[in-house]
Amino acid sequence: MNDPLKAEPLKIGVAGLGTVGAGVIKILKERAGFLADASGRTLVLGGVSARDRAKDRGIDIRDVRWFDDAREMAKADDLDVIVELIGGSEGVAREVVELALAHGKHVVTANKALIAHHGLALGRLAEEKGVSLNYEAAVAGGIPIIKALREGLAANEITSVVGILNGTCNYILTEMEKTGRDFTEVLADAQALGYAEADPSFDVGGIDAAHKLAILASLAFGVQIDFGGVHIEGIERVTATDISFAREFGYRIKLLGVARKTEAGIEQRVHPALVPDTVPLANVMGVFNAVAVEGDRVGQVVLEGRGAGEGPTASAVLSDLIDIARGFIVPPFIVPTARLAPSRESPADTHLGRYFLSLAAADRAGSMAAITRALADEGVSIERMIQRGAEKGATDRLPVVFITHETQEGTMQRALAQLMQHQDVAGTPLMLRVEGETR
Repeated sequence: MNDPLKAEPLKIGVAGLGTVGAGVIKILKERAGFLADASGRTLVLGGVSARDRAKDRGIDIRDVRWFDDAREMAKADDLDVIVELIGGSEGVAREVVELALAHGKHVVTANKALIAHHGLALGRLAEEKGVSLNYEAAVAGGIPIIKALREGLAANEITSVVGILNGTCNYILTEMEKTGRDFTEVLADAQALGYAEADPSFDVGGIDAAHKLAILASLAFGVQIDFGGVHIEGIERVTATDISFAREFGYRIKLLGVARKTEAGIEQRVHPALVPDTVPLANVMGVFNAVAVEGDRVGQVVLEGRGAGEGPTASAVLSDLIDIARGFIVPPFIVPTARLAPSRESPADTHLGRYFLSLAAADRAGSMAAITRALADEGVSIERMIQRGAEKGATDRLPVVFITHETQEGTMQRALAQLMQHQDVAGTPLMLRVEGETR
């Protein structure tokens, strides 16, 4: 290891001084001695950029060069690395990263949307310039899942990656289970606590998790990122009643990102799912994230931790900076971008699994027989069923849930379409997949 006092310092520019940016600077200052010893070079904060210079961020940056325009900082000759913490797949964030790479600078980013939409082109540019494009902080906060796939598990053929990738959704579903309150009420609490944005659609609609899943699928399977190939469903329609029924069956409902290699291609799905309460992912609660990776040599590896926030995300940024300081430069997606295969999408209707159906049935003699007959006519076999009395305010409707035997997705979709037209079914039934069971 080099003597950090003799080696050239690594000069860092930070674009974006929100919660994570401030956290990165705190670690750079508070852990300076250890970081130098660990990487063999002194890590120096050489520039910062944000929209409001006067804002109090709880950090002292008076002696640091200020850039009103982060794009100018990306071109500065006296900086080695640009840390992009602006966010968003377009606009200034994208321009800063492209400029930094084009000028031969390493880039560290926490921007999952940018990598999910433009990672291939940015990775190609980084390889051409011989610099790093590191993004550990873009997926699952403080969980080192990018390093695990890119380094620790590189000897394995990965067959699946399944994860709880959004802490907001996991918090909401956890609170709905604990309190019996419904989605809208718990979401309002999550917003008040700062766990959910004022516009929560990216989180609760599954888009945030889909960005992360597309990145993980590329790393796991050696394919080009295919965000457009991710099937996305959010948690907005899940009710406390559904969660209670799931618990009776021995499951918890989680928003999962599922990437799986099949003979037909790559499955990429984000949706709420029933997970057996005996498996690790079912017991990840609150704002925590977790990722389960299945490899041919190691079997299943599960990583769990905080998926967002100042400390965990800044920690991931610093791990990338240490790699750069050590001179550890690898292709952004494990293999060179030219070697990444196109992502061949597995047809959704061929997915084979068990399903949870939740619906409101008419409170009349013969209605359940008519509903189960309609399912049987479409080739759906019922394994288990629970029926309750009418809920308050809905005296003519009975909540009913089914767990099916293993069935193809296409069959379930046809059955769901039939139920939506059925005279004994009110409203739109909810269909959730069952994941995590040993086949």
